[in-house]
Amino acid sequence: MLPPFFSDSHDTARLALRPAVAAELPAAPEATVGDFLHRTLRPVLKLQNPLLLFTVADFLREHHVPFAQASATEQQRLAAELLTRNVKLRYTIIGLMTGLFTGPETSFYRRHRGEVNRRLLELATQRVQDQVAAVAAATAEE
Repeated sequence: MLPPFFSDSHDTARLALRPAVAAELPAAPEATVGDFLHRTLRPVLKLQNPLLLFTVADFLREHHVPFAQASATEQQRLAAELLTRNVKLRYTIIGLMTGLFTGPETSFYRRHRGEVNRRLLELATQRVQDQVAAVAAATAEE
């Protein structure tokens, strides 16, 4: 049961913001965590990509990590390590993404929180690793 503060108009607005992500999906809505990944997590991560990169760059800058000076391979390693070991950053990223879930998505998330968080962080880590040049450029800016 959804709390009364979730409204259909807010859900519609959140869904309208999301970019389309091509994927073959079964007919049943959010039947599995895998379906949730394709229907919800990937579009939300795509929408929030600039904020994700900014958040990681800001964290690196705030903690004086010499990210921009590292090689591309070292940058990917640093990004993966940061997103797997730093609890504060992990929860910040989870909050940035889950804050855009609709009411039914939030209900699904609550039932499968551990698995969804794991997959969300894997996808976020991959996105950051694929865009380390943009993160490095953002760490150099102030």
